[in-house]
Amino acid sequence: METPAYELYDEVEMKKPHPCFRRSKRFQIVRVGADIKILCLGCGAVLMMDRDHFNQRIKKVVAKHEAPIVPSKENA
Repeated sequence: METPAYELYDEVEMKKPHPCFRRSKRFQIVRVGADIKILCLGCGAVLMMDRDHFNQRIKKVVAKHEAPIVPSKENA
């Protein structure tokens, strides 16, 4: 399976949900390099993983954004 093309600030869907209270599968890419830093759009937690690990876990690119998204803090 080929890895989808992604860039900085893209909203991506991962194969497994983040273990936060919202169980969100949606993240935004906030740093791209040898390591990828992603922001959980459910709880606002930031995760960092190497590019190979990220490429294995990404499912698809949901949307392209020009700037960072502010995660919702409702029911926090």
